[in-house]
Amino acid sequence: MNVKPFVVVPVAGILCLGLWAGCSSPKPKSPVAQAQSPVPPQAQPQPPLSPLMKTSRLVIHADQTGAKISRNIYGQFSEHLGRCVYEGIWVGEDSLIPNTRGIRNDVVTALKKIRIPVIRWPGGCFADEYHWMDGIGPRDQRPSRINTTWGGVVENNQFGTHEFLDFCDQIGAAPYISGNVGSGTVEELMQWIEYMTATTNSIMSDLRREDGRKEPWKIPFVGVGNESWGCGGEMTPEYYSDNFRRYNTFVKDYPGNKIYRIASGSNGDDTNWTEVLMKNVGKRMNGLSLHYYTLPTGNWKNKGSDLAFSETEWFSTLQRALKMDDLVTRHSAIMDKYDPQKKIGLIVDEWGTWYDAGPGGNLGILYQQNTLRDALVAGATLNIFNQHCDRVKMANIAQLANVLQAMILTDKEKMTVTPSYWVFEMDTVHHDATLLPSDLQSVDYAFGDKTIPAVSASASRDQAGKIHVTLCNLNPNQSADVTCELQGAKATKLSGRILTAPEMNAHNTFDQPDNVKPTEFNTFKVTDNGFVTTLPAKSVVVLEVD
Repeated sequence: MNVKPFVVVPVAGILCLGLWAGCSSPKPKSPVAQAQSPVPPQAQPQPPLSPLMKTSRLVIHADQTGAKISRNIYGQFSEHLGRCVYEGIWVGEDSLIPNTRGIRNDVVTALKKIRIPVIRWPGGCFADEYHWMDGIGPRDQRPSRINTTWGGVVENNQFGTHEFLDFCDQIGAAPYISGNVGSGTVEELMQWIEYMTATTNSIMSDLRREDGRKEPWKIPFVGVGNESWGCGGEMTPEYYSDNFRRYNTFVKDYPGNKIYRIASGSNGDDTNWTEVLMKNVGKRMNGLSLHYYTLPTGNWKNKGSDLAFSETEWFSTLQRALKMDDLVTRHSAIMDKYDPQKKIGLIVDEWGTWYDAGPGGNLGILYQQNTLRDALVAGATLNIFNQHCDRVKMANIAQLANVLQAMILTDKEKMTVTPSYWVFEMDTVHHDATLLPSDLQSVDYAFGDKTIPAVSASASRDQAGKIHVTLCNLNPNQSADVTCELQGAKATKLSGRILTAPEMNAHNTFDQPDNVKPTEFNTFKVTDNGFVTTLPAKSVVVLEVD
């Protein structure tokens, strides 16, 4: 174990305090059992973690106030790709699958439970070949197009503007519209905004009324292009800056609707893109996007398997997921040069795991199973976003259903939720809560000659005054003892929930939908100045402190 300074680090595994769920692997004596003597009420300066020590130390500064953790950090992304929209959300009004105006009832019911704040649509790369007028009017008169981005399949446009906004209404989410800058015109984007949001009589608003919607919708978020450095046009940042300036001019705020304008941002490490956009058009945007996917191998031609993996791929996946902290830090530093007051949000509107396609591909393009490993990626990444909530104002995991790190998996009439879904459900306690600054001194998770922090954490205080702590233990083999000091608060009672399973690749199936789901957790003990707990291997825990 390396000697580490006392710093904030992300923690893998997700922990929620509650009744103890048990652990199949033997554990060393827990600090819960050792916490007999009183702890001094005032925190003392803490030395670096000794190689002989086996306990992670967390200090939560409940006497300090951080930024608000925007609920939009827990956003989703749905694209016309594989079976995300068609079958995952839309089955049509004539389907035998129970639906409301063509939208699956079982999916709506499940998504309401995780309180999705915002959904990005229609892409993704698809957005830059989508022409919105194809998806309005009578469905039997809508044209079919070829989805040249994803598999060359026929897009019948049965799910268009009205259907998407109805879906948002049904689950209680705000819409985030991604505009076509790659192949669309300025006029087309301008007219789409008018169609959706104009209140007075005009050509576009009258057309909306003819199509069955009298009142305008609220459209709080609009993306001006997507991945303009790649599938959205292969532009340079200088050229895209000029395009953003032009298109954004015609994204109009009609009465009663104020649009938060999001510029197409960087691909992972490309900090030059961020620099150029902040310099050239920073004063014209509200948000700047960032995309980053976690591949076990880092090789796009051989990404790795969703289910058939060893600890080698477990470690490399989590190691690459933790890179998000470095990316957010570096892009934020550039944004700080031009926007020191942090008025412009960093919008991480595509993130998550990406594996090789399964054999046969019969379950759709980019369909992948979702395991406990994905849950830990989600838990650790969301902790990173929480810790950076002064700059990160929205994030959208890819994708909602049947594609990449999905919340929902379907197969015709069958449906199940994934381990990642449960992380989002457990973390609803952080929505619009106030970040509590924290310092984490974590033990290492070592594999071969490499190490990462074993524990990831974030803490917040909700409007009712309750403190919630999300803890992740990324080590798949060993439990993690954590001593937590609460500065400026007194713990009188704890409760929690835990997400874990015996196997690294544990996952839910249509026949066994409850293989991975939260249970109560109570392996903790209140101390004079906080609490101690033991996190089982490969777990996510969320604790509530009263």
